[in-house]
Amino acid sequence: MRPFAGEPAGSTMDRTELEAAAFRRLIAHLRERSDVQNIDLMILAGFCRNCLANWYQEASDSLGTPVSKDEAREAVYGMPFAEWKAKYQREATPEQLAAFEAAQAKH
Repeated sequence: MRPFAGEPAGSTMDRTELEAAAFRRLIAHLRERSDVQNIDLMILAGFCRNCLANWYQEASDSLGTPVSKDEAREAVYGMPFAEWKAKYQREATPEQLAAFEAAQAKH
């Protein structure tokens, strides 16, 4: 495997470890930023926490260690989804809904 940019010569860190570390940092960041709504993530980035949970579940299935949808969401949200939704999710505004529809048309 090719070394990564900035990786020291002779490093034993492999790509999977780096990707896992980056994923854990992304999850931690999203947990810290509960003020950022999923709809805003979808508008700006085309994915949200639920997408990450779906990808987590797909990866677990492909590796032969399946997890449920609820387990995958809890791995991403850091708590049961219903609890996160009750604490942090706000009703989408008409502007957010319109921006979401426009963004979806582009993808």
